[in-house]
Amino acid sequence: MKATKDSPSAIAIHNRLPVLRAERNLSRQELADAVGINFQTIGYLERGDYNPSLELAFKLSEFFGLPIEAIFSRTPFKPLSETLYNKG
Repeated sequence: MKATKDSPSAIAIHNRLPVLRAERNLSRQELADAVGINFQTIGYLERGDYNPSLELAFKLSEFFGLPIEAIFSRTPFKPLSETLYNKG
């Protein structure tokens, strides 16, 4: 599903892919190769231009060893700095 800002029926899916790639020092190409997709798709996902298929969401979940909801969300993720340092 192509998510665009002009499409009222598109559901925005937020993700942590850039953070997860950075933590593991992975390029878009390396991640794409690992899950069997084109590296440009990783860029589209990271920018929110494209929503993952269920199959791709599972592949990414398995690759990172995380539940899907730790990678993708319908609501924006809080910054880690807010989560770690603004407990109160």
